[in-house]
Amino acid sequence: MASINHKQEPSAKDLEIKGMLPVSNKPDIELLVDDQGSLQIKNLDNPIGLLEPEQILSENAEKFEAFDNPILGCKRFIRDRITLYRNRKETTRMYHVWPGKNVFFFGGRLVCGPDPRGFILTTISIVLSSWIFCIYIGYDLKKHSGLVVALAVALTIDVLVNLIMVSAIDPGIIPRNDKISVDGVGSSDGSDSKRVRVNGVEVKLKFCRICKIFRPPRSCHCAICDNCVEKFDHHCPWIGQCIGQRNYRFYLMFVLSALIFFIYIFSFSCRRTVQKMLETKTGLFKTLGNCPETLALASFSFVAMWFLGGLVSFHTYLIMQNQTAYENYRQYHIGSPNPYDKGILSNMKEVFFTRLPPSRVDFRAEMTPETCSEDAKLEHHRTILLNRVNAMKLVEGKHVNKETGDLALTDSDGEHLIEIKSENI
Repeated sequence: MASINHKQEPSAKDLEIKGMLPVSNKPDIELLVDDQGSLQIKNLDNPIGLLEPEQILSENAEKFEAFDNPILGCKRFIRDRITLYRNRKETTRMYHVWPGKNVFFFGGRLVCGPDPRGFILTTISIVLSSWIFCIYIGYDLKKHSGLVVALAVALTIDVLVNLIMVSAIDPGIIPRNDKISVDGVGSSDGSDSKRVRVNGVEVKLKFCRICKIFRPPRSCHCAICDNCVEKFDHHCPWIGQCIGQRNYRFYLMFVLSALIFFIYIFSFSCRRTVQKMLETKTGLFKTLGNCPETLALASFSFVAMWFLGGLVSFHTYLIMQNQTAYENYRQYHIGSPNPYDKGILSNMKEVFFTRLPPSRVDFRAEMTPETCSEDAKLEHHRTILLNRVNAMKLVEGKHVNKETGDLALTDSDGEHLIEIKSENI
């Protein structure tokens, strides 16, 4: 049973608090009421007891307010919430402590880039184009309008599925090595690089000071996502994700399906324009003036066709040469043989028909302070604490007094819930 210890004789308020404490045969929380009437939690397994106010809560220091007697404000906390504290078991996984800038969804199953604006803009463009086409063009056709609309919807779904696949899959992130120091690497003896032979051609491996690894051939560190990515192609701002070994195939499928989608829209937009010209017996410009939605959709589709067509042509060339966009940009194989070129058919087979390698980082792996690296241990503790507090909606405000180091937690109404003395933090 949780207990209340104090130096003086229990007061009426102390007894009231004690009567509200829940009973449990697995005590793991001890509430202390000191002689000033401040309620404290003294247990290392309790998340509040592990909070480090100077590192986590310093930004709210100016909002700290002292409370002389928080006992009455703790009633709701004690009655409704402490059982959740006692019984809740949080599991910290790799994606909680991953030092990169990726954003994870569904418990680390989806790995996305740090900036979603490009993905959102691309999605809106596709959905809005499809909606305008179906409403103003597809249903206005005299023949086979239902079939035209159905094909447009099917193409839209195909494009969106490929977009989600390329933006939410691990592109080939390489695990970091936090167990070594970089102090001795990169010295004058040239130890910041190694040379290996790939298919008889000497290839230079560079040391990444952020990930603390010698990057495998064709890998590169993405400054936007802050990860080393295997067979790095580029970081696509329109998708918001790195394009690497594990999602390059889906990227090509997305670009190709989007190109077909906009060709389809542009073709029927032109057909509707001709149809309106014949019906009204007017010129092109007057007809387009009477159908502004067709003009806007055809113009946007035309620009998208040229952009996507250029991408398809460029990546077709890269596939035939077995190059990445990054290698082509840096001109790695100018004047020297490409050790990865296996011939056009073999190169295409490698891209489209080989089995995707498993992710090298298990972002759902359970982590403990013992299995975490030294750099990740602090983040491990912070994540556990913040997840527990946020998941249970325990507190709204977390304020620390810079002078005393005491921690105060308040709810959404500003009511004081709990105060923890600095010596117990």
